[in-house]
Amino acid sequence: MKDLVLKSADGFPLSVKLFEPANPNGKLLLVNSATGVKQQIYFSFAKYFAENGFTVLTYDYRGINESKPEKLRGFKASMRIWGTEDFRTLTNYIQENYPDYRKFCLGHSVGALILGMNKDSRIFEKFIFVGTQDAYIGNLPWKVAVTAIFGFGIAVPLTSKLFGYFPAHTFALGESLPKGAAYDWKTLILNKKSTRRLFEKIDEDFSKTLTQEAFIIHAEDDPWVTLKGMESLMNRGYPNLKKTYREVKVSESPKGEIGHINFFRSFNKKLWKIVLDELS
Repeated sequence: MKDLVLKSADGFPLSVKLFEPANPNGKLLLVNSATGVKQQIYFSFAKYFAENGFTVLTYDYRGINESKPEKLRGFKASMRIWGTEDFRTLTNYIQENYPDYRKFCLGHSVGALILGMNKDSRIFEKFIFVGTQDAYIGNLPWKVAVTAIFGFGIAVPLTSKLFGYFPAHTFALGESLPKGAAYDWKTLILNKKSTRRLFEKIDEDFSKTLTQEAFIIHAEDDPWVTLKGMESLMNRGYPNLKKTYREVKVSESPKGEIGHINFFRSFNKKLWKIVLDELS
């Protein structure tokens, strides 16, 4: 694993890790993280793919983990900036350094939603989506929706105003988030347009230009992801992608545990062949 620091077009340094295979197969996989999830969560997964010949890149969005400034209070970052600036930094690097490779992108949760914010998403031959959807409350089970209403309707604005950022770790929602990212998350949950509303807020929406195959993985025990939410994203947000769904059953996990994050835990290594087979 190599440590890289890539500067975005607006000059922000992003922490990037490069996993190089001993025997390259001419394929590259970029991993777009979920909201508030450290890139370290994906390291075992990245190493597995490197062992199978893939060159793999992971990174932290600005405001997260190793791409975090000294102080989050008042720091300007949002999911839209993650897509238009940070993700674009990675696709620029890939095009400059791996022009002849076959390129694939895995988007975990918000990591799939930001694809429509970057015209260079077109460089990828195929997408793998994991645990992603239009997360509007109307697409969620009612118990989860009630939690979401209180969390994103009350906790996010109150704590963000108080601290100048959202202390997501306090609510077991991962890394603390810049205020702008938290408010974009709120939009995904409370605005009926969900992902499409974020696309409307950027200068140019590229979501309808994407026509690749998308292999969409969701876990049986992920309470936040529903077929209704996934269909909303694919039919309204990415209507021209060629979709295939794959539900991963709890019985397929050695520990009987997948949820929203644990697909990438090393104890679920046997599940990674699902992705490997799709990219072979």
